[in-house]
Amino acid sequence: MRTATFDTTIHWVIPVVIAVVFILLCSLIKEPARKKFMAILIGGAGSAYLSGGGFGPWEMAFSTVLVICAYNGLRSYRFIGIGWLLHTGWDILHHLYGNPLLPFDPTSSLGCAICDPVIAAWCFAGAPSLFEVVRGKRIRQTLRTAL
Repeated sequence: MRTATFDTTIHWVIPVVIAVVFILLCSLIKEPARKKFMAILIGGAGSAYLSGGGFGPWEMAFSTVLVICAYNGLRSYRFIGIGWLLHTGWDILHHLYGNPLLPFDPTSSLGCAICDPVIAAWCFAGAPSLFEVVRGKRIRQTLRTAL
C-alpha cells in the first residue's frame, strides 16, 4: 500500500483539531487519574503498528520502548511526552515507507505524525486541564506555590 500526501490545508488542520479535542477530553479527567490514563495510552500507542506495520521485529522493539516510557510516565509527564515524540518519528517512518497506520486511510500515518507532537507539547507542559487554564485556576495555583 502507498501513503498519500496532504493536498489541502484542511488535511494539515484536522490532525491538530483532533489533538485539541483529545486534550479537552483528557482535561475532564482529574489528576492523578489523568497521568495514569496518559501513561496507559502511550503504552498502547506503541502497539499501533504491531499488526503488520512492515518493520518486522523493529515493531516489537519500538513497542517495548514505548512501554518503558509508559512505565516512567506513571511518575512524570515528561516520559509520556517523550513517548509521543517517539511515536511521531515512527509515524513519519511508516509514512515514508508506504505503510500507513490505518490500511484504509493512506494519510493516517502523516496525520498521526501531526497530531502526536501537539499532545507531546501538552504533556511537556504538565498536561494541565485546559478548562482550569482558561479559568485561570492553574495560574493562580502556580503563583501561590512559587511565592
